[in-house]
Amino acid sequence: MPIGIEHVRAFIRQLTDPAAVAQVQEAAARRLGEIDKATYSGIVAGRRARINDTLRPAHLRGLTGTVQERNRTGSRAGFLLDEDSTQRLRTDPRNRYSIPEDTKRFRLPGNGVPVSCLDLIED
Repeated sequence: MPIGIEHVRAFIRQLTDPAAVAQVQEAAARRLGEIDKATYSGIVAGRRARINDTLRPAHLRGLTGTVQERNRTGSRAGFLLDEDSTQRLRTDPRNRYSIPEDTKRFRLPGNGVPVSCLDLIED
């Protein structure tokens, strides 16, 4: 018989030792990491993707490009915009990046885009 979430919550409520609660919290965090890793395993360097509607700032939503390397934890990836998206961003009045006119493909600066905000595009 599978254990339901209410059983888990009841078990946690019964814990009186802070160290035991911390162990449960650590185990849950590890499991979330494993689930995320499996869910976003296909988002690798070289794949085409679209920035989805969960990313902020909103003016980056819908831009397309190529996934670059992922960070050490795998939670973020560099993102190189394609030519159309580079032009779209260049002309967007909300854009805060300086994109030279001779740049055909712009790499978004910073520490990357969260992989949860990238939807793969099938070629």
